[in-house]
Amino acid sequence: MKVLSFFTQFLLLATAAFGAGSGDILGEWKTEMDESKVEIFRCGEKLCGKIVWLKNPLYTDGNDGPVGSPILDRKNPDPARRSRPLVGLQIMNGFTAQGNDSWGNGTCYDPKSGKTYRGKMHLASPKRLELRGYVGIPLFGRTSVWTR
Repeated sequence: MKVLSFFTQFLLLATAAFGAGSGDILGEWKTEMDESKVEIFRCGEKLCGKIVWLKNPLYTDGNDGPVGSPILDRKNPDPARRSRPLVGLQIMNGFTAQGNDSWGNGTCYDPKSGKTYRGKMHLASPKRLELRGYVGIPLFGRTSVWTR
């Protein structure tokens, strides 16, 4: 489903409750296709995530961008943000603990499409994070599994 292609290639993360075990979700997660790593971190009382590694961080085709230069956030709907490199880009915001190793009420940005989706996460095990991105309600979305 194109709506959530980003979650297949990037992603974005994980987090355990802010009480005991909260460190379980914090840190780096490999996305489904091993094309990127996302670091989940605390941003105030919530969790956020940023891209910290890309398998291919530089343009290799002159039609996409200057060969050898960092891949940029070119699909962003805000023209002022289109010159930001993807590595270091915060793509997850505002996830709040919901109990049972789950977080919700967050948003996920897909730099491949320039779209932002609602999101929720569940820490299935210390090495497995399930991230669901959706439009409207979770029924209209896709789950991506990240690993450590």
